[in-house]
Amino acid sequence: MGWLLRKCVKCGKYTLNKEKCPYCGGNVKIPHPAKFSPDDKYVKYKRMLLREAEEDEKNNN
Repeated sequence: MGWLLRKCVKCGKYTLNKEKCPYCGGNVKIPHPAKFSPDDKYVKYKRMLLREAEEDEKNNN
């Protein structure tokens, strides 16, 4: 069973809708963190994406 809960990026409210937020119409994403494994082969790429997302968020605000 997959993740059902979604969180709106724009207003921060939670919803079960997978396409968009029913309150503000913003994009929704899965609020759960990725699974952790100490032997993760892709940790380098995940960190790069995280840093990139943080920089984009800073630039957009």
